[in-house]
Amino acid sequence: MAKPLEYNATLIEREDVTPLLGIFRIRPDAPLPGEGAWFVPGQYMVLGLNNEVNPELGGVRRPMSIASAPERRDCIEFYIRYVERPESDNPFTHLLWKQRPGARMYVRVHPTGKFTIEETAGAEDTRIKVLVAAGTGLAPFISMARSAVNRDPEISLRDHVIIHGVSYAADLGYRAEMEALAAKTGLIYLPTVSRAKQDPSWSGDQGRAEDFFMRERLPALEQALGLPEGGFDPSRAVILICGLQGTIGATIERLLHRGFIPDNRKIRGALEIPEALPASIFYEAYDTTPPIDLRDEARVAELRAELHAALAERAS
Repeated sequence: MAKPLEYNATLIEREDVTPLLGIFRIRPDAPLPGEGAWFVPGQYMVLGLNNEVNPELGGVRRPMSIASAPERRDCIEFYIRYVERPESDNPFTHLLWKQRPGARMYVRVHPTGKFTIEETAGAEDTRIKVLVAAGTGLAPFISMARSAVNRDPEISLRDHVIIHGVSYAADLGYRAEMEALAAKTGLIYLPTVSRAKQDPSWSGDQGRAEDFFMRERLPALEQALGLPEGGFDPSRAVILICGLQGTIGATIERLLHRGFIPDNRKIRGALEIPEALPASIFYEAYDTTPPIDLRDEARVAELRAELHAALAERAS
């Protein structure tokens, strides 16, 4: 039998956004390290639970992006979706959904990851930051926005765009907070609902997060960002994506014709991107499989041609 996890934290609050979507606030037993900000927004931590019903399955651990700001020290917040069709026979979210405030659990209090502004675009980058979230992929971007306001309550976030794609309007977790931040800081918040026909309560943008980058919709996005027509390119914007593999892959594919370059080395190799060209699309994914099917030689050749044509046009 697998060795059980040693619990070192307590679930202190649970907020059910929908039956399948929740915000979990967890307090480690030991004080959080350092003073003030103790991690960089965009990083993740590992949560774990033991299977009490079937102890022979042991404990299960999963990486989760941190939604709380690093300046907050009373607890750590996570935005998590219940996995209805798990691939594992011991799915973490099936154990987590049984937990109520006061439950004990495991947290590896060691923030990890380079999906941060500092490690991607760079702290001094002045381009528009387009933060593309599918579902709970919003978590790292919530952390970034919260921390920016904590550090400077009068800050302008007009150069930050959060695109949040969900299935139904009820899945727009943090919507009220995002709208308040938009009103206070100038943050451009673009929520979109993919199953709007089944959701009569929704009258906003329709489609998936990556649909903002369809050729026919780019002019409207440029207008929303205050860019001239054709101005949405790597000289003015940098893209960070978190969430579904499909959203990541489609976003990359749809922006190659504008000259955006992905950070992933396998994709860069397949598209024959010179090493000297800097990346302008970054993504967070715990799945190491590239979000573009690099085995599809015909499609890869088409994407390669699109990108190199865009690069040649920009160089001329």
